[in-house]
Amino acid sequence: MTTTTPDPPTVDELVAELSDLADPKILAVNSRHGDDHAVNLTTLRAVAKRVKKNHPLALELWATGDSAARLLALLVCRPKEFSAPQLDAMIRQARTRKVHDWLVAYVVRKGPHAEGLRVAWLADTDPVVASAGWALTADRVVTNPEGLDLPGLLDQIEAEMAGAHERLQWEMNTTLAQIGIENPDLRLRALEIGERLGVLRDYPTPPNCTSPYAPEWIAEMVRRREG
Repeated sequence: MTTTTPDPPTVDELVAELSDLADPKILAVNSRHGDDHAVNLTTLRAVAKRVKKNHPLALELWATGDSAARLLALLVCRPKEFSAPQLDAMIRQARTRKVHDWLVAYVVRKGPHAEGLRVAWLADTDPVVASAGWALTADRVVTNPEGLDLPGLLDQIEAEMAGAHERLQWEMNTTLAQIGIENPDLRLRALEIGERLGVLRDYPTPPNCTSPYAPEWIAEMVRRREG
């Protein structure tokens, strides 16, 4: 007895399914954070698990321009199959926060072009594109710091972070905190920069969560490691 594998869903079927799953309450919450998708992310991940990896379908989903469809695309694509020019074009199209963050974290970071794009994006004049370069830099500070000019990064953060676009500022602040956490010899300088600039000092932080304010973030992570 032979069994047949069901055909994968079409992009139109998936877009319709995502539309049916949209919840106005979720959209209202997401809108306050710069996002425009209305599908619960746990539910979205369940759809991706059912669809499985399908790179051609991912490209079609991305091309719709719909944020929920693009998030699904990032879950079902194969990161190593993208070219650097494709990823560069995608980061410029990803204007909502969650799509941008997932593109960097789930696709660019896992592919072969991460370092080349990191360097190129750091120098980009578009602050949202540059923020992707800083996100990749913060990751390298933790995972592969060899070859990074950490004092030079602190110089740039000190000079530019306070007046940066909010998305760029967030990722520069993350890099500042990671440098302070991972490098005892640079920790005092990172703390001083964070305290003097005061970026995200008053950011609303839920109970039992670590503040993104760099001095508090650094102190808490060091305490956990040493305690």
